[in-house]
Amino acid sequence: MEIIKQVSVFLIPLMLMITVTVGFIKKVDVYQAFIKGVKESLKTVLNIFPPVATLMIAIGIFRASGLLDFLMTSLKPVTDILNIPCEIIPMAILRPMSGSGGIAMLTDIIKNFGADSKIGFMASVICGSTETTFYTVAVYFGSVGITDTRHTIKCALIADFVCIASGIIVCNMLF
Repeated sequence: MEIIKQVSVFLIPLMLMITVTVGFIKKVDVYQAFIKGVKESLKTVLNIFPPVATLMIAIGIFRASGLLDFLMTSLKPVTDILNIPCEIIPMAILRPMSGSGGIAMLTDIIKNFGADSKIGFMASVICGSTETTFYTVAVYFGSVGITDTRHTIKCALIADFVCIASGIIVCNMLF
């Protein structure tokens, strides 16, 4: 572990030195290339910002409104029958919308139940196997100006559902 700490201290400066050295060897104006890259990145950030900001605001409203808690309480009888801990539902719903929201819910679950509990293990598996679908679509499609996502969202949500269901099944088999 100590070796990894020592290597990580020098890794980024080493990568920068290698990049600059290769640029000089290939006779590239490294500074101008860097400036050009920053300008292009800023354009991308400006294209991505509105959909991401909208998504974050919507998630904040969703959590603050109490709708998430209402859904959790409403679905408890069904989740009990299916042997799904009801505390997993908010994270499973939030994860496709927000990575940070999903991680926050995972953190709450681990604080309340422990990382080695069935709920903590299941939440970790679900969080690790699903994607922040809406965020990813907003970022990648928004950055290149695509407005018609066609079947992307449907397919990605189906994949998320399969990951959630598989995670629940596997965790129930292991615990």
